[in-house]
Order: sequence, then C-alpha cells, then structure tokens
Amino acid sequence: MYFRAARLASAILIGLLLMPAGQARAANAHDFSFVSIEGDPLSMKEYAGQAVLVVNTASFCGFTKQYEGLQTLWERYKERGLVVLGVPSNDFGSQEPGTAAEIKEFCAVNFAVDFPMTEKQVVSGDQAHPFYRWAAKELGTLSKPRWNFYKILIAPDGKAIDWFASTTAPSSAKLIKAVEAALPR
Repeated sequence: MYFRAARLASAILIGLLLMPAGQARAANAHDFSFVSIEGDPLSMKEYAGQAVLVVNTASFCGFTKQYEGLQTLWERYKERGLVVLGVPSNDFGSQEPGTAAEIKEFCAVNFAVDFPMTEKQVVSGDQAHPFYRWAAKELGTLSKPRWNFYKILIAPDGKAIDWFASTTAPSSAKLIKAVEAALPR
C-alpha cells in the first residue's frame, strides 16, 4: 500500500513539474502577472475583488476605434469595480508594431485612454502569455483570440466567466449586461 501511494505521489509531482510554466497552480486569473506598459510589475492579484475585462489591442486595426468604447466603459463602471486591462499584441496582421512608449502615446493622444495597459504580449498560439492559455482552458477553444480586440471577462474572484469576439463592441448590450452582472456587489 505504501509503495502504491508513493508511486502515485511521484507521478503527480512529475506531472506538475512537466506542466508549462504558469499552468501548474493557476486556479484563477489572480495567479498571473504582466508587465505594465510603463515597465512595472502588474499582478492580476491587484484586481482581486473587481471585475476585469482583458482586451488584446492593436493600434492599426479596423477595430482600433474600440479604444474609445473601452475608455467609456472604464469611466462608466470603474467606481463600481470594473477594470479594463488593455493587452497590446502584434499577433494579428502586425497591427501593433510600436514600442510600449509609442503605444501608450497613441492611446492617450487619440483616445484619452487612462485604463491600465500591459507591455505588448503574444496572445495566440503555443507562445501565448500563460493568462491566455489558462483562459482558453477555462472558457474553451472559441475564447482564444482570433483577431485584435477579443475580450475576456474575469469575475471578482478571479474566475473566467465570459469572452467576446472582436466584433462585439464595448457598448453592445450583451457585453454591458455581462459586465454589470460581474460587478462586485
């Protein structure tokens, strides 16, 4: 009996050691970190107790005007516990070629964006940031970003609760309803 339990424990330990980084203990979104667009550590734990709308963004995309709607959403709901988190990515059509400073300036000058943003990240494929790999596992294959401005909604407890395609505008009734339901009570 002892040897069987020891073998099982060894197998579990080996399995955990072989898991890709960021997946072995990721129970929720609060287990992930980014680097802010200013270059500072940005832990998702900072947003515990708040709903978070994570959006992969790009400056030169047909959907770039969604920055305006995201800023409006942020302004409307931030006092009630919503965080909009922009995650610039150059994954789709090379539509985010700029540096962190260029992206930040573009967003501020053109859309008055002041919601938090990360440094540029890979959001698709095998090299995707661990948050995106986790979210796809939690929400299913269709939640994987297929273009810029995919949105993933995180509950205040860190659970992934919904996703929205690029074509879903920040002002859409479907997204607003989901955000309002996710806000802390």
